[in-house]
Amino acid sequence: MKRSAGLLIAVSFFLPTGKSSTALPEGIWRSQGYGYLIEFRGSSLQAYELTETTCVKSFSAKTESRAASGADVTYRGPEGLMFSIESGGSPDHRLAHVAGSVSRIRIDRVPRKPEVCDHPSANTTLGNFDVFAQTWAEHYISFELKHTDWSKVVAENRAKITPATTSSELFDVLKSMIAPFGDAHAAILAPDVKKQYVGLRSGTGRVFQDMGGKDAFLKSGLTKLLDITGRAYLNGGVRNYCNGKVQYGHVDSETGYLRIIAFDDFAKGGFEKGQSALDAALDQIFADVKLRRLVIDVRFNSGGADPYGLAIANRLATSQYVAYTKYARASGNPGTWTEADPSVVVPSSRPGFHGSVVILTGPLTISAGETFTQALMGRTPHVTRIGENTQGVYSDVLLRALPNGWIFGLPNEVYRTASGVTFDGAGIPPDKIVPVFAPADIAAGRDPAMAAALEVLSSK
Repeated sequence: MKRSAGLLIAVSFFLPTGKSSTALPEGIWRSQGYGYLIEFRGSSLQAYELTETTCVKSFSAKTESRAASGADVTYRGPEGLMFSIESGGSPDHRLAHVAGSVSRIRIDRVPRKPEVCDHPSANTTLGNFDVFAQTWAEHYISFELKHTDWSKVVAENRAKITPATTSSELFDVLKSMIAPFGDAHAAILAPDVKKQYVGLRSGTGRVFQDMGGKDAFLKSGLTKLLDITGRAYLNGGVRNYCNGKVQYGHVDSETGYLRIIAFDDFAKGGFEKGQSALDAALDQIFADVKLRRLVIDVRFNSGGADPYGLAIANRLATSQYVAYTKYARASGNPGTWTEADPSVVVPSSRPGFHGSVVILTGPLTISAGETFTQALMGRTPHVTRIGENTQGVYSDVLLRALPNGWIFGLPNEVYRTASGVTFDGAGIPPDKIVPVFAPADIAAGRDPAMAAALEVLSSK
């Protein structure tokens, strides 16, 4: 599941809604990519987070009486975690499906646990450092993009670790290793020392700074910016759907305005409840028979679940096309990837919109906001992008635990276009560059990107 505005610890899986659990896997299974080892024993499982040199015990779970839709069996773990296993073509090959993700993780039966799991990684300063360093070495996708020799970074920082290194000092060392990446999907949470780190691409926090910092932006600054758009262009404000994360209003009787603040927390009860809430919202929004033009605004979208973005793309599609194809790092050798996992946009039979669309983007269009933008790039007629480059992070966040209980996250997947292009780092560029709420525009109550969007739509 994608998370980007902060590090979310609870990972949700598909809720049980389908057939009874009948085909229980048994024995030891290892994921292709993702670094999971899973031991199935009857109605329970125990997962481990694995690298070539480290092994950390992860979540445990027990079977549910009913499996998720399309699954052979579903397991429930701590904090509502649901883990579903599907058939994979042979008795020794299965697929794990995570709610809020568009991908499936291949798992294969292996004869025994790797020897490294016979002696799990120690909760020592050096043991924690090694789990962190090796996990990044085997899973991070952007060392080349960031011009980083990770082995050199590891060697220089490992030399700083001594038996006297405190937990607070260890956090500072780990942070110093990844902060130069400016990666919004890189994070560390260390509750015992009351420290956390979440990255952001350099130069993309201007709006935060203009509004008095990130905390001030989240408290009142965002509302101020949204109000500028509302006062200048919207007739009658917006109607809220999906816990206020989806908003819809009108510029005029034929021009709609769809704002998406995030692709998560659409409803209480998990991913599928959120999907139902989104479907109901889109049914109402696209029942507007007068709608001829549409502005979609994801300039301030903190991310969430990719399938929600695909669901909206389906409502806008006039033909079937590949939104993107996912690959995960498959081993410690850079350049090795898991099998292609395409996500396809399919025209929906439910109410939709097939007319002219403009999408507003910016550096705070993050994660699932970006995969949604990418999913619209293959649409016909073309969806015009106006604003600034998006943040440049697409992968689901691979969450990992250190032996001391700290949580860290990193991106281990790439999302390729049909021609093989990825947008990691730089983000998706707009067709028309318009600064997102420059200071002078905030002071004057102007929204130039919205003005440009309406100009484009009026010419179509």
